Amino acid sequence: MEKYITPTEEIEVQIEDDRTGMSVKTLKRAFADNLYYIQGKNEFLATPFDYYMALAYTVRDRLLHRWINTATTYIKKDVKSVYYLSAEFLMGRQLGKNLLNLGIYERARQAIHESGLDINDLMTLEAEPGLGNGGLGRLAACFLDSLATLEIPAVGYGIRYEFGIFDQRIENGMQVEHPDRWLRFGNPWEIERPELTVEVFFGGHTEPYYDEAGNHRLRWIPGRKVLGTPYDTPLPGYQNNTVNILRLWSASASQDFDFQVFDSGDYAGSVTDKIVSENISKVLYPNDNTSQGKQLRLEQQYFFVSCSLQDIINSYCLTHPNFDQFHEKVAIQLNDTHPSIGIAELMRLLIDKYHLGWNRAWYITKNTFAYTNHTLLAEALERWPVSLFEQLLPRHLEIIYEINRRFLDEVRAKYPGDTDRVGRMSLIEEGDQKYVRMAHLACVGSHVINGVAQLHTDLLKQDVLKDFHQLWPQRFQNKTNGVTPRRWLRLSNPKLSDLITEKIGDGWITNLEKLKQLEMFADDPEFRHRWRQIKQELKQELAEYILLANDIEVNPDSLFDVQVKRIHEYKRQLLCILYAITLYNRIKRNPSLDIGSRTFIFAGKAAPGYYIAKLVIRLINSVAKVINNDPDVADRIKVVFLEGFSVSLGQRVYPAAELSEQISTAGKEASGTGNMKFAMNGALTIGTLDGANVEIREAVGAENFFLFGLTTQEVYALKARGYNPREYYDNNPELRDVIDRIATGCFSNGDQEMFRPIVDSLMYHDQYMLFADYQSYVDCQEQVSQAYRDQNNWTRMSILNSVRMGKFSSDRTIKEYCQDIWKVSPVKIQLEEYLPEEAGLKLIEKL
Repeated sequence: MEKYITPTEEIEVQIEDDRTGMSVKTLKRAFADNLYYIQGKNEFLATPFDYYMALAYTVRDRLLHRWINTATTYIKKDVKSVYYLSAEFLMGRQLGKNLLNLGIYERARQAIHESGLDINDLMTLEAEPGLGNGGLGRLAACFLDSLATLEIPAVGYGIRYEFGIFDQRIENGMQVEHPDRWLRFGNPWEIERPELTVEVFFGGHTEPYYDEAGNHRLRWIPGRKVLGTPYDTPLPGYQNNTVNILRLWSASASQDFDFQVFDSGDYAGSVTDKIVSENISKVLYPNDNTSQGKQLRLEQQYFFVSCSLQDIINSYCLTHPNFDQFHEKVAIQLNDTHPSIGIAELMRLLIDKYHLGWNRAWYITKNTFAYTNHTLLAEALERWPVSLFEQLLPRHLEIIYEINRRFLDEVRAKYPGDTDRVGRMSLIEEGDQKYVRMAHLACVGSHVINGVAQLHTDLLKQDVLKDFHQLWPQRFQNKTNGVTPRRWLRLSNPKLSDLITEKIGDGWITNLEKLKQLEMFADDPEFRHRWRQIKQELKQELAEYILLANDIEVNPDSLFDVQVKRIHEYKRQLLCILYAITLYNRIKRNPSLDIGSRTFIFAGKAAPGYYIAKLVIRLINSVAKVINNDPDVADRIKVVFLEGFSVSLGQRVYPAAELSEQISTAGKEASGTGNMKFAMNGALTIGTLDGANVEIREAVGAENFFLFGLTTQEVYALKARGYNPREYYDNNPELRDVIDRIATGCFSNGDQEMFRPIVDSLMYHDQYMLFADYQSYVDCQEQVSQAYRDQNNWTRMSILNSVRMGKFSSDRTIKEYCQDIWKVSPVKIQLEEYLPEEAGLKLIEKL
C-alpha cells in the first residue's frame, strides 16, 4: 500500500509487488525487469530465447511465493506426506501448464502481446526434459499434477539426467539416436539446493563390531562415495495455492579433482572420480546389454533411492525426536520395480545409522512402502545378479538375505512341505547364476501392492504374482490409471475445451465426471456441427505440421488413423502397418477400388538396443516411401512417421486423431494411458480387450468401440495348444500376400535380407500373435471404414467417447490412492501476501 498526497486529500493506492502480482500491468513490468536484471538484456540485445527465459522467471516468482507458503504450512501442521519414487518423470513443457494452473494464462498472453511478442512462439522455445521413456514417466507427471490440484502434501523424487531419453532423428528411414541436451541453455524452473547434498556409497565390504551398549552389529566400509545434490522444480495445483515440488538428484564426485595425480602428469586420471561419479546421472536408461550397462543402471536406481530416503528422514527428524511416527507421517510409493532397492536401503538406514532393532525397523519399513506394478512382461520384472550386488551393495545383499530368510520361514509355516512354492517366492532366484528378484522384494516389503487396470490387477493375482496373492490377498488392490485433463484436454485442445465450458461451465477441469452433462448434446445437430468443425480445424493444423516436418502432403478430410507410443513388439505397430500394406495390395489389384481415404500416423521411440523395434520403424518408413509415391494409390492412403515423439508432439496429435490404435496382444499391456488421451479428445478406439481398454469400452459403450482380437484367456489357450503362425500364413491369401510383399523386397529396393528378421520372427515365432489376430483386425478396420462414411453418426460416437471419460482422470486415481493406500488428507494453503515494505528476516527457533 502506497500513500499519495494531492492538494486536497491523501489517498492510498494498492500497488502489486512485481514478483507476486497477477495483473497484466504487473506481469508486463516483471517481464521487462527479468529480461533486464536476470538475462542482462534489453529489447535491442535480447534473443527470442531471452524473452522465453524472462517470462519463465516471471512465472516462477509466483510459484515460489506459493511454494514457500505451502512448505511452511506443511511443517507447522506436521502433515503426512506422500513421496513418489520414480525412475522417470516425463513432465513436458512447463510454461503453458504453469500459466494455466496459476490462472493467468490469458493475462500473460495479453501482457506478452502488449510487449510486441506472441506467447505461443515463446512457449515453443522451451526445451522439453525427456526424463522418461513413455507411459510410466508421463503417468508420474500426471499424478504430481493431480496431487497438487487435490492439495495433497507430496514430493516427487527422481534423477536429474543430464541427457534424457535420446533425441530421435529419422535418417534414411532408420532411427538414429542423438543426445538430448535439454540443459544446454539452462533450466529456469529448477532451484539447486546444494545445502541438502547427501552422500551415497558403493562397493567395499562389511565387518562386524560391537556398539557402545555391547550389541553385535555390522557396518559397511564402502569403496567409494558419490554426492547427490537436489534440484527442485515447483509444481502448482490448478488454481489453488498449493505448490509441491519435484526433487531430482544430480550425482557428482566427492573430490572433483585430484591435484596430486594431475601434478604427476596423469591429467586424465586426475578427473577419473568426477567422470565415474557423474555418469550415474548422465543419461536415462543406459543400454544394459553389457555388464557395465547393468552396473550403471543399478547404480542409478540405488543412487536416487538412497538420496531420497536420506532426504525424507532428514526432513522427518527436523520435527520428530524418534521414529515412532515415521510410517504415520511418511507414505512412500514405488513406481514400478526400479526404486524397490529402497526397502533394503531404509532397513539399512534404520538399523545401521539409527540403531533400531530389526523387528521395529521392519514394521516401519513395511508400513511405509507401497508398490505399484506396471507390467505383465517377465523381462520387465527386474532381477539383478547376486554377484553384482556383492560387488556394488554388499550390505544390502546381507539385508536382503535376512529379509528372505524370515519371509521364507513364513511361507514354510503357511505351506509346509511345498518346496516348489518356496523356490518360486524366494527373493533369490537359484541357478547357475543367482539373481535378486526385485519385484519379490517390493511385494514382501510393501503393505499394499496395486495394479493399474482391473484386468492387469486380475492377471497379477492369477498369474504373475499368484503366490503372493494367495499368501496376502489383503495386500492387493486395483488403481486404474488416469491422465490429467489440465494438460491433455484444457491445454492441448483449447478449442474443444472452450466449447465444453460454454455448455457446462469450467467445473469439469477439476471434476471430469461433469463431462457427462454433455451427453444431452450428442444428438444436437448444431453441437455436432461445431464439434466436427473443431476436429477438422485440428486435423488441418496437424496436416500443416506434417507437411513442414515430413514434406508429406496429407488429406485433412481423410480418416486420421493414429498409433503413437513407445515402439515395442507387444504394442504391435507392426500389425497396423500390415493393414496399410493390405490396403495397398487391394489397390494394386484394383486401382479403381473405393476404400475411402486414410492417413496412418505413427510416432514413438525404440530403445537403442532393441533391434527388432528399430527395424519396425524402418519398415514403416519404407512402406511410407513406396505407398506415398505410388500414383496408383492416388492419395487414398498416406503413411507418416513423425520423429521425436514427446509430450509436446502428443499435444498436437491427440486432439487431431480420429481413430486410436490400442492393439496390443491381450494380456500384455498393463493399462496404457494414450488410450485415455485419445478418447478424451474425441477419438474412437480400435482395440483388443487389454489393459484399460476393457474399462474404456465399458465406459463409452461397446457400440462406440471397435473391438477385435483374441481375449487373454484365448491367447493363453492357443499358446497352450501349440500356436503355429505358419498355418495362418498358409490359410489366409491376403495375409500371405502382405508378408510376401515384404519378404520379396518390395519395400527395400529388392533387398530381401533387410526385413528378413521381421518376416522370420512372424513366420516361425510370432510371440505376440499378430497372425492370429490379423483377420479379426482387418475385418474390424472394415467396420471402421464403413462407420466413417456416416460423418454424422461418427461425430455422435466421438462426442460420447469424450464425455464418458470422467473415470479416467488422474484426479480420480489419486483420490483412491489417498483413501485406500496412503491415508492422507488435503491440506488447504492460505496465501500470505508478500509485502515489500515488510520484507526482511526475523530469525526464529526451528520448529
